[in-house]
Amino acid sequence: MAAVTVQPPTTISRTVTVVRGTEWSTGLCECAKDCSICCCAFWCFPCFMCRTASQFGECMCLPLLDPFCMGWLGFPVPCAPASMAMRAAMRERYRIQGSICNDCGELFCCYTCVWCQMAREMKKRRQSYQVMTEKTVSVAVPSTSPVPTSP
Repeated sequence: MAAVTVQPPTTISRTVTVVRGTEWSTGLCECAKDCSICCCAFWCFPCFMCRTASQFGECMCLPLLDPFCMGWLGFPVPCAPASMAMRAAMRERYRIQGSICNDCGELFCCYTCVWCQMAREMKKRRQSYQVMTEKTVSVAVPSTSPVPTSP
């Protein structure tokens, strides 16, 4: 005969904290907030996109995939998939509110402005962090024991 042990059910309580995300630091059409970004995008937009992707930690050639995807299957895709992926990753990393649907609409309406907004956001986030370095220095301290003297 086998003994069966019945244990009381355990209750697991979980606390879920919902953290509300922030907004973009600048609006979509606020290019005047940083004229250096605006000028770089105006004069050489492909170079600007590649540099922005690289600074974000992605492959610098990622934005160059968008034109190839736009005509996939013989008809234009309304949204640039590589740019959408990068924007979604940026929103996730910086906890910015938004959705893929909003990203798609903004990229469709003003592709250049979206890239400028992402560059401004990264620049602002980099400036808000300060890196502190600490250096440890060892100093020899003379002993305080009495030194024998000769008579």
